[in-house]
Amino acid sequence: MKALIGRKVGMTQIFNEEGNVQRITVIETTPNVVTQVKTLENDGYSAVQLGFGLAKKPAKPQVGHMKASGQMSQVLREIRTDGEDTGEMNIGTKLSADTFELGDSVQITGTSKGKGFAGTIKRHNFHRGPKTHGSHNYRGPGSIGAGYPQHVFKGKKMAGRMGGDQVTVKGAKIALVDVERNLIGITGAVPGPRKGIVIVRTA
Repeated sequence: MKALIGRKVGMTQIFNEEGNVQRITVIETTPNVVTQVKTLENDGYSAVQLGFGLAKKPAKPQVGHMKASGQMSQVLREIRTDGEDTGEMNIGTKLSADTFELGDSVQITGTSKGKGFAGTIKRHNFHRGPKTHGSHNYRGPGSIGAGYPQHVFKGKKMAGRMGGDQVTVKGAKIALVDVERNLIGITGAVPGPRKGIVIVRTA
């Protein structure tokens, strides 16, 4: 199992071995540390908890929890490892950018950009109404249900808060590994804004 917590730096482009331009997203992977290892016998499932960054003012419960790892991490994320080999991942083990190799197929999980309150055209790709012949239904949602059963069904596509959801992108590959600067480059786009926290793990 390969997994890292990182911070999105931004997008750039590089030239691959064939000389073609390749769009990549650069992710900063300051050395991660294993803060907890969960097993099927003790916790009912197997997982590895990773820590990323340094917390400036950790609370007392967090201090006690992370004392064994030797690092007061700012961000904690748990990676499920059901049926996977965790190798020699023990509490205190540090993981850096060289965890991944060029060409590794990965999936990235992050929180998408929050767009605020949005209408149905922007949020659900609805068509707008006609702007001629006296129509006033330009961007309205139209009918939201029948007269019976006198209520709107749950899940109806309507206006509302858009974005800010957990998104997982699959099918990406590692295109750059810079161990000295703790950077990895991933083909294509990664969910979330710059400086957003993402989880990169093998697909």
